[in-house]
Amino acid sequence: MSQLIRSPNIADVDGFYEELVAAQRHCNDEQAVGVLAKLVLLLANHVGDRAVLSEALALARRPEAG
Repeated sequence: MSQLIRSPNIADVDGFYEELVAAQRHCNDEQAVGVLAKLVLLLANHVGDRAVLSEALALARRPEAG
């Protein structure tokens, strides 16, 4: 069983953040939520490890996570 990687693990994290923001730039709130939901589902499918996904969900629900 894998564990969620919580240390920095994205090459060009600033570039990815800019791309993420740009993907929602001309969206209304509903469209932006849809883009993020689709992204989550695509990445969850890529990860595929149910335990890791459950761990990520639990961490994301914590108030201090955001």
